Amino acid sequence: MYSKVVTFFISFLIWILLCFSVDWQHILVGLLVSLIVAVMMGDMFTSYPKKWFEPRRYWWFLYYLLVFAWECMKSNIDVACRVLHPRLPINPGIVKVKTMLKTEPGLTFLANFITLTPGTFSVDIDQENGYLYIHWIDVKTEDIEKASKIIVSRFERILKEVFE
Repeated sequence: MYSKVVTFFISFLIWILLCFSVDWQHILVGLLVSLIVAVMMGDMFTSYPKKWFEPRRYWWFLYYLLVFAWECMKSNIDVACRVLHPRLPINPGIVKVKTMLKTEPGLTFLANFITLTPGTFSVDIDQENGYLYIHWIDVKTEDIEKASKIIVSRFERILKEVFE
């Protein structure tokens, strides 16, 4: 029940920040939408709702967004160069990478941000064993440890601070 209450208030706060209006219509719709989200997804969204009140997690998430923006820009340039190269230098394949993240939100964020970074695509998550299967546009190594260091390590340690 506590997680649903926290989810309601966080959803409503995000609604107010996104619509940036204090009209009674916006507030009413925000309350209704937040209530629906809390009832339907409150238990799925967080296992430890008290963690939402730790300010350092928000600072780590802002830092994470900056790291992601940088990595995304580098990957966009890399993929653009591959597309514009006359011989299209790619070596596609699916690699298995190891992650130390255990929580479902942490793994979901990691998989989503890997997918959002051009040149990589999350195919599957093995939560029990801590593996992700990633389609990589240019497989540099098939070794799990080396591939994990190249693909996952840049996001993983920051997401550990945010979600675990």
